Order: sequence, then structure tokens, then C-alpha cells
Amino acid sequence: MTNYSIMILPGDGIGPEIMAEVRRIMAWVEDVHSVTFDVTDGLIGGCSYEAHGVPLSDEILAAAREADAIIMGCVGGPQWDGKTDYDKRPEAGLLRLRKELDLFANLRPAMCFDALADASSLKREFIAGLDILFVRELAGGVYFGEPRGIETLPGGGRVGINTQRYSDAEIIRIARVAFDMARKRGGRVHSAEKANVMESGLLWREEVSKLHASDYADVKLEHILADNCAMQLVKNPKQFDVILTDNLFGDILSDAAAMLTGSLGMLPSASLGDGGPGLYEPVHGSAPDIAGRGIANPIATILSFAMALRYSLGMGAAADQIEASVSKVLDQGFRTGDLMQAGLMQDGMQQVGTAGMGDAILAALENN
Repeated sequence: MTNYSIMILPGDGIGPEIMAEVRRIMAWVEDVHSVTFDVTDGLIGGCSYEAHGVPLSDEILAAAREADAIIMGCVGGPQWDGKTDYDKRPEAGLLRLRKELDLFANLRPAMCFDALADASSLKREFIAGLDILFVRELAGGVYFGEPRGIETLPGGGRVGINTQRYSDAEIIRIARVAFDMARKRGGRVHSAEKANVMESGLLWREEVSKLHASDYADVKLEHILADNCAMQLVKNPKQFDVILTDNLFGDILSDAAAMLTGSLGMLPSASLGDGGPGLYEPVHGSAPDIAGRGIANPIATILSFAMALRYSLGMGAAADQIEASVSKVLDQGFRTGDLMQAGLMQDGMQQVGTAGMGDAILAALENN
């Protein structure tokens, strides 16, 4: 029997509730696929700050390095906003985890399940069958560039400084991921940057073009300015297959695409590096307004676990089963509140809470 080590970091807000449903799916995978998961629990974000004075402790970071995969919930909440030192805010724990593990490749699928096509802000004909993969550079760019900070000017006043910085090596390695992913999908990459006004964007375009010409001429490459990409996502989203972009633009564009699919509660993500564990987490935040009420949508986190099975544990068949079961329960009419609020209340639909959605997905798995 194969054993895998899993680090679970539920985090803040709704994190513990949605992670409880992932644990139930993990138990099903153990029973059916003859594997065992050696699970280590840890704190990250605001809960870690309250317990240890830092959003990610050295001990948890060391344990995460030794895991085969890391499954995370979400971090943050109003009780810490503006009330902790900036370098100790909950989000700093996640940024440190990504940086220390060199998780440079963020994969964010934006896929519209057919049962949710009417939940989008766009008409069904524009969104049905949508399947975009964002490949976002995650370890560099303006979120990590130096110099940075807030400085007091000699004559009074203050200035905030962040530096957008990319090396050719950083660009090449993330572009290679995007091209490799495109070869397994529709064979098309749109590379989004701002080469018209940013030197980092110009270097990005040059290096992506060179790599394409030397190693990936079989993949269709189109360059697109990031602001035009945002417009095209709401004008004609199905033109896209793989969107390659930097840290800042990838953050913004992938969240915009998330709402095309009906709800942030549906979208998983994977953050990968060169060897070592991958980090898997939902795209949505900690939703403190509904935390503890048992109504959060666990699907994004369950699908993030499926991505862990596929990309870190080599269990693609199990990942396929989970994804198919999610699609099945949506077809059957099960909906959490976020999907109902998206305008999907129709005959034959049943509103369920967090555990109820977990029950439905488990039932679908067991009846496969």
C-alpha cells in the first residue's frame, strides 16, 4: 500500500469547514485506491499569528517541505486588517510559503460546468464549454521585487514603493510550463503583459517569443496586452486556451475569469515548483461573514485536492472520479448558497450547506 504525506493548513474563516469535507474525500480515496495519507495539520495566516506571533512558523514551513503535497484553505479576516504589522499580516504567511518553496507556477483553471452556465454574468452561449487554464508566475514580479516599502520624503509626505522585476530565467521557466500545458490541451497560448509601457513586459514578450521559436513552434502563440486580455475575457472568453502571465496580472485576470464560471467557490488552484511539494488551495478568500455557519461552498477546495492527486501524487484516475462526481451533483441540482445567489434557483434544485455538498459528492463517488 502506497503512503503519501499530506500537510493540511485549514487557515482562517471558512477554511476549517471546507477542509473538513476534503478530509472525507481523502478517506474515500484511501478506501478505494489502496493508499494511505499520513496527514500533518498546521496553522497558517491569522490563526498562526494568534498562536505563535507569526503568520507562518519555521516549524510548519519545515514540515511543509517534507510533505508530498500541501492542501490549504484560506487566510485573513477583519480582525487582523490594519491591526498587525504589515509583515505579520495573515497573507504574509502564504506569500512566505510560496516563496520559500519556490512555487513559481500557479495553475488556475477557469472551467464552466454545464449545469452552472446560467450562473455567469455572461449569456450562456458565451460561457458554455469554457475551459481556460491560467499559468501565472508566482514567485517574482511586483509582489516580491526590491526595493519596496513606504518611505517618508525629506520635504514631508510619504511614498509607497513596489518594484516590478523579472529575470529572463524566471520568464523562461514559467513560459515553458505554459507551453507544456498547452500541448496537453488545445495547443494555444496567449501571453499577457504590458510590453507597450513596461520594460519588464517587453523582456517578457521577447523571452517568450524566443522560447516559442526554439522549442515550441508547434504551439500557437499570441501576445496580448493585459488590459486587452481583461476586455476579451468578457467579450469572447472561449477564444482562450492557456493564458500565460506574470504575478500581478495573473492575480487580477484569473479572479475576473472566476466570475465567468458563476462563483469563486468553484475554482481550485495548484502552485508548483521544480520538485518538492505542490501547494493546492481554492481561489476564494476566507469569507469571514459566513464563517462558522456551515454554508460555505467546499467544491473549490475539493477540486484543489483533485489537482493534488493529479499533479503531486500521480493519481489521475482518482482525480478524474472526483471531478466527474462534482459535475454529477451539479447536474442533479445540488447548490450551495453562493450558487443560489448567482441566480440559479430553479425547479428541481436543492440548496445544501457545506456538509450537505460533501454528502452529495461522496454519494456520487460511491455510486460511480
